[in-house]
Amino acid sequence: MDDLYREIIIERYKNPSHRGRLDPHDIQFADNNPLCGDHIEITLRTAADGTIEDARFEGHGCAISQASADLLLDSVIGKPLEDVKRLNKQDVLDLLGIELGPVRLKCALLSLKVLKAGAYGLGEASDELVE
Repeated sequence: MDDLYREIIIERYKNPSHRGRLDPHDIQFADNNPLCGDHIEITLRTAADGTIEDARFEGHGCAISQASADLLLDSVIGKPLEDVKRLNKQDVLDLLGIELGPVRLKCALLSLKVLKAGAYGLGEASDELVE
C-alpha cells in the first residue's frame, strides 16, 4: 500500500493540479522550513459566504512538501474557511498515506501551517497551527 501512496506523491510532485498563483485572490500567505529550504506560498479565492472557490500554491522543495500542498488544496476547495481552521496534522498525514519521520513531518506540514495562518489572517505562521 505504501508503494501506491509513494506513486501518488511523486505524481503530485511532478504534475501538481494546483500550482500557480491566483489573481485576484482574497488570502495570501507564505512561509518556509528553514531546516531544509522548503518554501510554500498559498493564495485562496473565497466566496461571500467564506467558501474556498479556488486555491493555488507556489514554492519549491522536496516531493513531500510540494505533494502535500497540492493534495491539501485539493481537499479544501469547496469547503468553508472554518473547516480549514479545524484541520490538523493527522488530516495531512491521511492525505499522504505514508509514515513520516520527524524531519519529513515538518516538510509535510508546511502547507497546513501556511494554509491555516492565511485562513486565520495571521501575520506570522506558528507550528502550533498544525497540532
